[in-house]
Amino acid sequence: MLRHSFLLAFRSFLRFKSTFFINLIGLSAGLACAILIYLWVNDELHVDGFHAKGERLYRIMTNAPSPQGINTTEGTGGGLGETLAKEMPEVEFATVTTPAAWFQKFTVSTPGYDVSARGQFAGKDFFNVFSFHLLQGREDQVLADKNSVVISEALAKSLFDTPTAALGKTIEWKWLNLKRTCTVTGVFEGTPANSTQQFDFVVSFEVWKEIVPPAADVRGGPFLTFVVLKEGASTTVFQNKLSAFLKQKDNAANATLLATRYADNYLYGTYAEGKSTGGRIAYVKLFSLIAVLIVVMTCINFMNLSTAKASRRIKEVGIKKVVGAQRKTLVLQYLGEATGMAFLSLVVAVAVVQLLLPAFNSITGKQLALMASPALIASLLGMVLVTGIVAGSYPALYLSGLHPALVLKGKFTSSFAELWTRKGLVAFQFALSVTFIVSMMVISNQIDFIQNTRLGYEHDNVLYFEMEGAVAEHPEAFLAEMRNIAGVVHASSIQQNIQLETFFPAPGLRWEGKNTDDQLRFGQLPVNHDLIETLGITMAEGRSFSPDHPSDTAAIIFNKTAIQQMGLKDPVGKTVEVWGKPMTIVGVTEDFHFQSFREPVKPFFFRLSPSETMLVMLRLQGDNLPGTLARIEQAYKTLNPGFTWEYTFLNDSFQRLYVAEKNVSALSRYFAGLAILISCLGLFGLAAFTAERRRKEIGIRKVLGSSTRSIVLLLSADFTKIVLVSIVVALPLSYVVLQQWLQQYAYRIALSPWYFVAAGVVTFVLAMLVVGTQTLGAANLNPVKNLRSE
Repeated sequence: MLRHSFLLAFRSFLRFKSTFFINLIGLSAGLACAILIYLWVNDELHVDGFHAKGERLYRIMTNAPSPQGINTTEGTGGGLGETLAKEMPEVEFATVTTPAAWFQKFTVSTPGYDVSARGQFAGKDFFNVFSFHLLQGREDQVLADKNSVVISEALAKSLFDTPTAALGKTIEWKWLNLKRTCTVTGVFEGTPANSTQQFDFVVSFEVWKEIVPPAADVRGGPFLTFVVLKEGASTTVFQNKLSAFLKQKDNAANATLLATRYADNYLYGTYAEGKSTGGRIAYVKLFSLIAVLIVVMTCINFMNLSTAKASRRIKEVGIKKVVGAQRKTLVLQYLGEATGMAFLSLVVAVAVVQLLLPAFNSITGKQLALMASPALIASLLGMVLVTGIVAGSYPALYLSGLHPALVLKGKFTSSFAELWTRKGLVAFQFALSVTFIVSMMVISNQIDFIQNTRLGYEHDNVLYFEMEGAVAEHPEAFLAEMRNIAGVVHASSIQQNIQLETFFPAPGLRWEGKNTDDQLRFGQLPVNHDLIETLGITMAEGRSFSPDHPSDTAAIIFNKTAIQQMGLKDPVGKTVEVWGKPMTIVGVTEDFHFQSFREPVKPFFFRLSPSETMLVMLRLQGDNLPGTLARIEQAYKTLNPGFTWEYTFLNDSFQRLYVAEKNVSALSRYFAGLAILISCLGLFGLAAFTAERRRKEIGIRKVLGSSTRSIVLLLSADFTKIVLVSIVVALPLSYVVLQQWLQQYAYRIALSPWYFVAAGVVTFVLAMLVVGTQTLGAANLNPVKNLRSE
């Protein structure tokens, strides 16, 4: 029986070759899309999920009230973790780390050999908290001494050839004008690709305390704190204690602490009013939905084409029923054919995925691979089974339900419900296609808007790099040398990237007329002379910092938004108090976007403090950049031997703010194209079968004098109505979806009617081209051949 069913399925494929290839192409494309999205979604869901204590591992964050609501930040005091471990019985381990964004690179050296590496400072229990596998050393000992360092396997091989040889050796790390000699007490395997923490070595946080003594403060700071709760400890009890912790330490504290599961931070990292409101999980859900919809569209094609060709298999059904075949047997046969088709499509889809993975990884920034594993094999087989059942269910139930007597008498007719079901499925496909096309245009235009809107500062031809060695020891001499290089327009220094702001609450800033309850939060950066000119920021009032005014070390420059929210009139010349120090407002800048476009411009100020700056920032002429860069590198190596010059263009770091949106924009174009392809394939097949079913009618009409044009219009009429209905349904739906998507941006494009008109026109034209090709071919057939078949 099984052999007989396989033989029938094979003969059916051979008999209906056009249907077979349309279904194969459609199902393969849909499954390939689903597999790629599955790999991406699976990777996203497992980011930071490899830590052994992941269910008990939490990041401590800070909620601080402000006039705009509650601001949630990841910054905490450097001594918080150690204090929590001592005072809260629920905590098993706690550690603190410096934010990775602080350090672009370190120079790690052994005698006669230098290498650039990523490093961070961490508490002694870092490797007890996180599961970065140690090849050498013990978790509770590797960072016990402040002069210890734990390096990655790759760094150990680079410096000492083998991880074993590295243990006990000394290395020197250099950052800015700081350098330390440390002993290698451990070697870890490396950071997995799905870890949000990426580093090559870890130094004891005790060293950072020596560099910046206030780093041990519990009440607040920019550091990251992580805790592991004991087995069986109540998260609710711990959270309740945590929320009152800062108030107990400082009665004037208005901020509160909260604990969030570490593995959730990657996907649920967006907060509003002190609570998580989502984050990257939105893209995971979006792409998962797209994968389902694409597969559903391919299944719809299979259903429609299978039921459309039912008239050519009705005698087979009738004869089987007459000789005693039960409906269940027929249902299984047709479901088996559909599942077999889905499995064959899976084989093709896997080959397509292997070809597309490098390009897909390039778009998404991932390192995905189609590696055989029990989970992947089970997922693929489940995908095939579901696709086969969904695609084959309606044709199987439909064909198996035909009445044998009527079938054998040739009285088979399509019911009203069947026709409307088929039309509804086609309309659904094209409605999705229209939605994808509109989404593609809106997302692309929003990204273009972001990239082309003036930020309020210059980011083209502006680069920055960390001060190291002699550059950090003599920054002013180095900047003077940079200004003398041909092609360098401006040279200055800043504490950190202008796009990586640091906020601090209003209690640190006082001004005349300030409300004591005001919790306004400010972005701020210490800068050097000429920084505002280097970035091309426009002054709205007053002046910039100048070497001609030695008193500018007690000067401050606000942006317009800060002055407006502080309620100051004629601010230039007025005095404010910053951390207890009086400072004079010497200027006000026009607003500039130091955060992403998701956020409105917030209060910000610059203060002149060259000693706190860490990055050199250069603005170059646009012509002959390679020559200018070569001259800068030569000067850098001359002044700073033993250090490698590595720089970043400000525009590149700006682009990284919108990596997710750019990925969505790129992928939306491919999904829109795929949706149109699948929809048109289905329409192509249906139009072909419609023309074939009505070939006798076409022949009679031509014999009676109908023109080719009138026949084409007649055959196209039904499809035209279906496509128009799908467009009418899709446009308001897509408007609602996109309006909601744009709400995440404080600065966004308007939803112009032209986006929707263009999507409707494109869909309609493509659909008519597909239908017209088939109907025109049918209308041009010789009527004698059509009528002879009867």
